[in-house]
Amino acid sequence: MTHINYCLRQGLAAALCLAAPLAATAQKKPAPAGKAANAESAIHEADIKRDLYALAGDHYRGREGGTLDELKASVWLVDQIRATGMLPAGDDGTYFQWFNLQRTRLGKSSTLRIGTHDVRLNEDGVVVAPTNASITAPLVYVGTGSAAELAKVDVKGKAVAVQIAGAPTDGISYRRYVFGKFGGQAGELVKAGAVAVVFVSDAPAQALYDHWSHIYERGRYSLPGAASTKVVSTPPVIWLPASAAAWVQQAGQQFSTELKVESFQYPSVNLVAKMPGTDAQLKKEYVLFSTHQDHDGVRAPIAGDSIYNGADDNATGCAALLAIMRAFKQQPGRRSALFVYQGSEERGLLGSTYFSAHPTVPQASIVAVLNAEMMGRNAPDSAALLGSTPPHMNSSDLVKTALAANQQGPKFKLDTEWDKPTHPEGWYFRSDHLPYARLGIPAIMYTSLLHVDYHTPRDEPSRIDYAKLTKMTQWMYLTGWAVANRTAPPAREPGFKLER
Repeated sequence: MTHINYCLRQGLAAALCLAAPLAATAQKKPAPAGKAANAESAIHEADIKRDLYALAGDHYRGREGGTLDELKASVWLVDQIRATGMLPAGDDGTYFQWFNLQRTRLGKSSTLRIGTHDVRLNEDGVVVAPTNASITAPLVYVGTGSAAELAKVDVKGKAVAVQIAGAPTDGISYRRYVFGKFGGQAGELVKAGAVAVVFVSDAPAQALYDHWSHIYERGRYSLPGAASTKVVSTPPVIWLPASAAAWVQQAGQQFSTELKVESFQYPSVNLVAKMPGTDAQLKKEYVLFSTHQDHDGVRAPIAGDSIYNGADDNATGCAALLAIMRAFKQQPGRRSALFVYQGSEERGLLGSTYFSAHPTVPQASIVAVLNAEMMGRNAPDSAALLGSTPPHMNSSDLVKTALAANQQGPKFKLDTEWDKPTHPEGWYFRSDHLPYARLGIPAIMYTSLLHVDYHTPRDEPSRIDYAKLTKMTQWMYLTGWAVANRTAPPAREPGFKLER
């Protein structure tokens, strides 16, 4: 894997150099008697495109959560937020809410040797979960690990090498099928007495290895004190590329490893701003517009590009919220609008988990969460609203408002398959609305769904459909505007319970 040193000379001050001018104020449409007109006309495609190109360019090096790049991008965003006229709503009168990440990873001194091969961890192979281990044992190869193959071998006290093969038969994605082996099949081998498990990619798994193996280099992230911060010494699970298949199968080899885990903390940040409402009572309640500013940073190069810019994921949401802020500045709603950019989403929804548990406004005052997640790709006339299908729907009232806003505005054809609990991607559980929904707060997610450039360096600003992104932004705004101005907050669904 390629490692690129951080350009420390590009300090946080450099982030301020990209400050964009305010969008020109659009003319308001005449309002019906006694009712304020919305400011949808303040949302401009040119503003959204400008902001997205600035944020998702190479300057911020993919905005990896918990790095200087995420912090530099966050400073730039705060400069843009201030320019919209939004008020700070973070800690201590600022736009920032700081929190710590707990990172648990293998130490640099960890080693792995199989036979005569010294495996360079995170270059020639990866350990899929941080664990302390000191093992020297015979290595046995069991093919694909079928019952027939295992019946021929005693795996007790041995390291077991297994060929990844086959395809999912129960509707899950191939990625989840392979990753499931690292827990499921490996767990069964450990129960049978294996002291380590080595998975070797076949041809289809090699494509997955090329795309995803770098995530294990980072280790595991959580908020301090979470159960996942505890390091349990378990038999290690190794993932090797297909090029290792020939020599791993050789008989009579020894497996030897010394794995040492290290754990430490460093900061990430949420960005919080608000536009106070106009109604003396309703201004105490908030419609929360949500997104995340981080992506994957600098990782293994694909076609010579090692910066994972995250234009769709999730600079689209970041640019959308700036546009919605300009609309609320031009015409505030009766309720207050709260805007939260959640840091370290890609680390496991950590910023939203932290903010939902430690909000800078009373938790009970948040009446709805509208979350923007990847809104600029795929067919121009299609989109999805997650949280609109049971068991994910925790407010049919809020969903009706969003559907009405779609009909009022862009009239997208809505894909409902991705919101079903049977969908192989489990997409509902992978964005920042989730922690709020678990608290019972009405929450929905606006998305144009996954695409082939997801979590690759090809997720570039040039690939975004800006006309579509503008319509997605308008849809989200119109929903929030309706919620901000109705007298009663969106009703919560009785008996709401997620399937997991």
